[in-house]
Amino acid sequence: MYVKYARVWIPDPEEVWKSAELLKDYKPGDKVLQLRLEEGKDLEYCLDPKTKELPPLRNPDILVGENDLTALSYLHEPAVLHNLKVRFIDSKLIYTYCGIVLVAINPYEQLPIYGEDIINAYSGQNMGDMDPHIFAVAEEAYKQMARDERNQSIIVSGESGAGKTVSAKYAMRYFATVSGSASEANVEEKVLASNPIMESIGNAKTTRNDNSSRFGKYIEIGFDKRYRIIGANMRTYLLEKSRVVFQAEEERNYHIFYQLCASAALPEFKTLRLGNANYFHYTKQGGSPVIDGVDDAKEMVNTRQACTLLGISDSYQMGIFRILAGILHLGNVEFASRDSDSCTVPPKHEPLTIFCDLMGVEYEEMAHWLCHRKLATATETYIKPISKLHAINARDALAKHIYANLFNWIVDHVNKALHATVKQHSFIGVLDIYGFETFEINSFEQFCINYANEKLQQQFNMHVFKLEQEEYMKEQIPWTLIDFYDNQPCINLIEAKMGVLDLLDEECKMPKGSDDSWAQKLYNTHLNKCALFEKPRMSNKAFIIKHFADKVEYQCEGFLEKNKDTVYEEQIKVLKSSKFKLLLELFQDEEKVLSPTSATPSGRVPLSRTPIKPAKARPGQASKEHKKTVGHQFRNSLHLLMETLNATTPHYVRCIKPNDFKFPFTFDEKRAVQQLRACGVLETIRISAAGFPSRWTYQEFFSRYRVLMKQKDVLGDRKQTCKNVLEKLIQDKDKYQFGKTKIFFRAGQVAYLEKIRADKLRAACIRIQKTIRGWLMRKKYMRMRKAAITIQRHVRGYQARCYATFLRRTRAATTIQKFQRMYVVRKRYQRMREATIALQALLRGYMVRNKYQMMLREHKCVVLQKHVRGWLARRRYRRTLRAVVYLQCCYRRMMAKRELKKLKIEARSVERYKKLHIGLENKIMQLQRKIDEQNKEYKSLLEKMSSLELTYSTETEKLRSDVERLRTSEEEARSATSRVLSLQEEIAKLRRELQHTQAEKRSIEERADKYKHETEQLVSELKEQNSLLKTEKEELNRRIHDQAKEITESMEKKLVEETKQLELDLNDERLRYQNLLNEFSRLEERYDDLKDEMNLMVSIPKPGHKRTDSTHSSNESEYTFSSEITEAEDLPLRMEEPSEKKAALDMSLFLKLQKRVSELEQEKQSLQDELDRKEEQALRAKAKEEERPPIRGAELEYESLKRQELESENKKLKNELNELQKALTETRAPEVTAPGAPAYRVLLDQLTSVSEELEVRKEEVLILRSQLVSQKEAIQPKEDKHTMTDATILLEDVQKMKDKGEIAQAYIGLKETNRLLESQLQSQKKSHENELESLRGEIQSLKEENNRQQQLLAQNLQLPPEARIEASLQHEITRLTNENLFYEELYADDPRKYQLYRISLYKRMIDLMEQLEKQDKTVRKLKKQLKVFAKKIGELEVGQMENISPGQIIDEPIRPVNIPRKEKDFQGMLEYKKEDEQKLVKNLILELKPRGVAVNLIPGLPAYILFMCVRHADYLNDDQKVRSLLTSTINGIKKVLKKRGDDFETVSFWLSNTCRFLHCLKQYSGEEGFMKHNTPRQNEHCLTNFDLAEYRQVLSDLAIQIYQQLVRVLENILQPMIVSGMLEHETIQGVSGVKPTGLRKRTSSIADEGTYTLDSIIRQLNSFHSVMCQHGMDPELIKQVVKQMFYIIGAITLNNLLLRKDMCSWSKGMQIRYNVSQLEEWLRDKNLMNSGAKETLEPLIQAAQLLQVKKKTDEDAEAICSMCNALTTAQIVKVLNLYTPVNEFEERVLVSFIRTIQVRLRDRKDSPQLLMDAKHIFPVTFPFNPSSLALETIQIPASLGLGFISRV
Repeated sequence: MYVKYARVWIPDPEEVWKSAELLKDYKPGDKVLQLRLEEGKDLEYCLDPKTKELPPLRNPDILVGENDLTALSYLHEPAVLHNLKVRFIDSKLIYTYCGIVLVAINPYEQLPIYGEDIINAYSGQNMGDMDPHIFAVAEEAYKQMARDERNQSIIVSGESGAGKTVSAKYAMRYFATVSGSASEANVEEKVLASNPIMESIGNAKTTRNDNSSRFGKYIEIGFDKRYRIIGANMRTYLLEKSRVVFQAEEERNYHIFYQLCASAALPEFKTLRLGNANYFHYTKQGGSPVIDGVDDAKEMVNTRQACTLLGISDSYQMGIFRILAGILHLGNVEFASRDSDSCTVPPKHEPLTIFCDLMGVEYEEMAHWLCHRKLATATETYIKPISKLHAINARDALAKHIYANLFNWIVDHVNKALHATVKQHSFIGVLDIYGFETFEINSFEQFCINYANEKLQQQFNMHVFKLEQEEYMKEQIPWTLIDFYDNQPCINLIEAKMGVLDLLDEECKMPKGSDDSWAQKLYNTHLNKCALFEKPRMSNKAFIIKHFADKVEYQCEGFLEKNKDTVYEEQIKVLKSSKFKLLLELFQDEEKVLSPTSATPSGRVPLSRTPIKPAKARPGQASKEHKKTVGHQFRNSLHLLMETLNATTPHYVRCIKPNDFKFPFTFDEKRAVQQLRACGVLETIRISAAGFPSRWTYQEFFSRYRVLMKQKDVLGDRKQTCKNVLEKLIQDKDKYQFGKTKIFFRAGQVAYLEKIRADKLRAACIRIQKTIRGWLMRKKYMRMRKAAITIQRHVRGYQARCYATFLRRTRAATTIQKFQRMYVVRKRYQRMREATIALQALLRGYMVRNKYQMMLREHKCVVLQKHVRGWLARRRYRRTLRAVVYLQCCYRRMMAKRELKKLKIEARSVERYKKLHIGLENKIMQLQRKIDEQNKEYKSLLEKMSSLELTYSTETEKLRSDVERLRTSEEEARSATSRVLSLQEEIAKLRRELQHTQAEKRSIEERADKYKHETEQLVSELKEQNSLLKTEKEELNRRIHDQAKEITESMEKKLVEETKQLELDLNDERLRYQNLLNEFSRLEERYDDLKDEMNLMVSIPKPGHKRTDSTHSSNESEYTFSSEITEAEDLPLRMEEPSEKKAALDMSLFLKLQKRVSELEQEKQSLQDELDRKEEQALRAKAKEEERPPIRGAELEYESLKRQELESENKKLKNELNELQKALTETRAPEVTAPGAPAYRVLLDQLTSVSEELEVRKEEVLILRSQLVSQKEAIQPKEDKHTMTDATILLEDVQKMKDKGEIAQAYIGLKETNRLLESQLQSQKKSHENELESLRGEIQSLKEENNRQQQLLAQNLQLPPEARIEASLQHEITRLTNENLFYEELYADDPRKYQLYRISLYKRMIDLMEQLEKQDKTVRKLKKQLKVFAKKIGELEVGQMENISPGQIIDEPIRPVNIPRKEKDFQGMLEYKKEDEQKLVKNLILELKPRGVAVNLIPGLPAYILFMCVRHADYLNDDQKVRSLLTSTINGIKKVLKKRGDDFETVSFWLSNTCRFLHCLKQYSGEEGFMKHNTPRQNEHCLTNFDLAEYRQVLSDLAIQIYQQLVRVLENILQPMIVSGMLEHETIQGVSGVKPTGLRKRTSSIADEGTYTLDSIIRQLNSFHSVMCQHGMDPELIKQVVKQMFYIIGAITLNNLLLRKDMCSWSKGMQIRYNVSQLEEWLRDKNLMNSGAKETLEPLIQAAQLLQVKKKTDEDAEAICSMCNALTTAQIVKVLNLYTPVNEFEERVLVSFIRTIQVRLRDRKDSPQLLMDAKHIFPVTFPFNPSSLALETIQIPASLGLGFISRV
């Protein structure tokens, strides 16, 4: 393997490992390797002289970037590191499998890979089938829980900042989304809501991570038997309490403190007396109170909402915030030193006062015990002051203790809120715990963390070893023990007897124990006795432990204090004496004994509760409670965790931190290797590499290495074939093993096989390239030679033409110079003359203007004087007037005061009061009554006003939108009008210029006549100027025309764009409405289910109780439609169903509003119709000027008479037939009427001849009727021909008018036109009356002719049937000949009219000949049928005669022959009784099976039957019956779909029938818009009494719901097929090779018996299409269903392509394009190419093309950007990142190329969403599709069981 050009990895101090290439072969014994690095530098690599170990080999490029690290051929550290780097940096992929471990690298950037669409894509998929993802691990855990019925665990570990919390959060979100909750309590939302709470109180910003979890947690998510979330439980481990009182530089305290400070301005937080975070000592130490991109105030809102969701009331929340605020104020308490051993709190210290107020404790007590402590001896108790340093430590210990208790209390309440109300069946645990940590200074926290990781690593190693062993045993491979690292000695060193923890607890119990004495005990116990324990050289206060990941040096300082975690008991007593309820709860919980199953063994120590008494107070009790140290609790909780994990199936997620600077997508190799070693990934690799790491199935090996086999090596048995080939390729049999289903290879063997395969393919490629390049060069030479000859010919011709052009230009230049110089001199003279005249004019004007200005100023002065003098006089007058008025006011006031004094004296008298009080009580009563009446009126008016306001607001909104739209169109019209006016002004200006030039021309011509001989040269010049002006005029005209054209085009373009935008808005609105409808139906179903559950719970059946018929429930109406007439009748029904009253009222209100909207639309339409009618009247009046051809009128008269005669003859024949039947029935002689008798045969012959003649006459009548209609159409439209064409043009113009102003102008113009036309009509009326007189005479003559023809027809009827037609035709020919002679004489003077008459005659003769041929064919066909029927009747009679004896013939009476007659009086209605309604619904809807009876029915027969029943109820004018039937029908359809809603045929059948029922209600509604395609008979069947527009809307909504259900059924059927058939299956075999895969095998692309192929999808599509066609579904609706199906196929295929790296290759692109072409071919076969289905596949087609195009140069990038317009930028970049070569000849996409694509697509505005919405449903429409089926012809099959209904 170590040969020339082989690539190896060598160690490097900077990059850890570097790639190099061997320059010569390695030979055993060589001490040096000649290498060349990738940058081109040569290097001599010295081998280790002791081990002689060679550097690790590098994997082939084809294996780089694999999803699973175990798929690599060479499994070692550099290969793992390089693979992770390539995936992370080049492909932007953060997840990679490493066997059973998911490696997750923190990207430090938000990625769009966690949406609900991604969750849906991973749901239900096998773990190996999709790209690595946290959702794949979560899905595997969920699936194994359901399949194996075993609890699962997801263990997430890693350094701080590696993304553990985020990974655990996404796993929980996956479970919550996929499983849902078992009740309406939204447990999954509560589980997710626990995250923001725990993050706020347990997460903080560190130097490594902005949201670092400072505690470990294990969340058990509980599931019921149906695997839906029912609850959760959380355990926490080792909360970092020291962070409450101290933070390092650039770090923060817990988030909740900063959230409180950010929300301090809220009114409810005023009592907390909070301020800025920089004010409090506990939050300002890190100097970084703000995190970039995080709003603490918003986070506080989220935290409070989460608390509310989890049942923590507002009062408890405020209590929590009080305690947290108290902790902050406690941190600001300061101490003043008295001496070295005592201190005091300053008097009335504000922070302590606030703390005591918030905690509800006494200030003096708390201030005292913060500075003192109590010491108890054997005899007495002492109170001792403490120093300032000890007081600060005691304050901080109290703050930590309060926070720890609050943390535990919150966790307990979260667990109570998440507690399952029902029995838990299984659970999935998510462990989010700290990874292995080593810092410069490592203390007690790091020791506990590394201890926990040792335990987890041991469990991980055992699990990996166990899985490897199971795999070998399953494949029956010889099992050899693999040596792996066992860290049990390290665990014993920590937790065994006399271990580190044991010695630490023992030292804590010592009265004078210290960190130094504990360190000496450790040295004495373990140094030189345990290989894993060491002592640092330069320190006596530290020790070193060799962990599985690395050596860690721990500083002993602080171990004892942190392990004991002591708080002064006196301070706790002060807090317990508080009146604050929540604070008491915190310390009551502390009094409980902590069990090992405690929710949060977070490192707190119970304090001594012993009261302070003399020595007899049982001090032993306090010592017992102090035994549980932090280390002891942590060890117990860790043992419990390991027991839980060992009882579950674990799944591992290892989070890697790529760099320490939080740079996005930056990879630091050194840091990554440290973490890979620490998290056990490399240990997994080592265990796998020790055995057979590469594993292939036999089929995959055969598909990949078929190229290495000869034809004779290929056998029918794939296993034997692979064995034979491997024995030839690999000589050492120890390098591989054959299992039952797989081949196992040792490390490096797959790379060796890949090298052999690549060499063989390379040789074949060279041969192909050699041949193709020679052919291309020959073609290039011939093309260049031919091009050179052509270029020479063209160049020589070009040179000759250039020389000739030069000569012509020289001569022309001389002429031009001559005339130009003359023109310049003349222009100079004219300019000087014009300038002189202009100067004179300006000077004279200036002088005149000055004089005028002087006169104007004098005049204005006079005016000013006049106005000023007038103003002074007016002011003097007003002053005088004001004084007079003031005197009058004073006098009148004096008089009024006197009068007032008199009135006051009178008012004091008693009699005055009596007079005033007479009748006052009656007036009060009357006023009170009036007030009551006015109050009632006011209330009623208020109600009316509210209803009017509601209707007014809706109408106002609608009218406002109409007005806005009309205003915009008006503005556009005004702008267009202004443009037109400007253009008209320009044209007028040009015309004036043209007139001016023409006038000049005329004057010049007059002068030229006088001085012709003298001024010939001047005339020629003027002519030239005239021509120039003409050219300028033409140029201006052309410009005007172009501008008008451009304006028109721009207006049209704008109109098209606005139309498209309106269509898009309409589709969006329709989609929104249909989604609301879908949500309404879902809620309705939920309501029904709950109602059924309530009924089941309430009505418990008693013994002997009989079950009622299931059809009775269909009588309950889900919709209650009430008209004004039947409101009183429906009242009892509403009283019986109070639960449905509200929904009914809402629906009726909705329908009334909808009806009001439709009335307004109808009013608008009526105005439009009136305008159209006026136009038609005007056009019709104009058309009456044309003359009517009198001859055609006579012919029409004749044809109508002939038709009447034939109808009368038809009646006669029918009468003869009836008489014949009557005679046959009256004759009772059996020998005469028996079958086979001569008389019977004669009668039968006569009957057949009569029926044949009857059919012939019927055909003649039909032909004459068609002729009559065509002749009427030829006459009337001939008169209105121009009118109709003009009317259509006018109508188009009117439709284009969108402005009401334009319509009004058009209407006024039409009125004027009408008046003009009326005056013309009066003048022409007289001429028409004269013409009518002449026509009457002609009609009289034609009547006589008709009488004669009638006699001829009577004679023809006496002839035999065969001769009648010939005779009638002969008479017709003679008549035409006579008519021809008549008209020949008539038009002898006018040959043109005669010629026209002859042409029309020839046309009629040709039509008659064609009719004759048709009749002959019909007669021959009927004769053949008659012969067949006669033969069958004869055979039947012979059979009957053979079976009947002569005696039976005589004895049995012979029944008369019944000839069936058509029921002509059937009116297309079905009658049923009211009590049979439920039976009708049951037989026709509930129990009708599409696969059984309904297969043989007419498509849509149930809909026709229901409509005919509705018609009969409408005919009876029975409103109650109509409503009841329609409501029962709707409810019945809903019940059928609810019962059999997952059956495609049922849903399709009822969608088709619902649409047909809806179309029938429209077709027979009587509205003109729906009656255009009806026959006259169908128009007679229209509804007469009821307008069912409201029910049409309800049926339309029901059809939308059925359509959406149909789409869901389609999706459920197609979804399992799509990925397998479109992506995985190789439709073109051999194109794509199979790459090596790792532990998680993907689904095989080879078609097994159980897998789906493209043919499976096409067969399913055929099945869907045939079922829909069989059910008679509307073609437009079928197109919409097919479009939706193709969208689902395209979306799911593309989504899986974007999530699967192994599918993004050139060969897979070819497979996809072939599969898409097969789907397009299916569309062509079904004539569905115009359905829009192909367009839905455009993103998938473009993705396939993107996989196949070149991806190198800038031109390729430009081509990709223009080609992939249906893909978003995120999708294009994702495909390019995932592109993976299957062969070595393919090249990877460079990162620079992807960046070029991103730059080019930067301005594209598209959705950032990666995946397509596979659940999207296009808005459905139901175009009106009238039926041509006549209702009177419908027969009801007996199989339907509808014998109780009768035809009317």
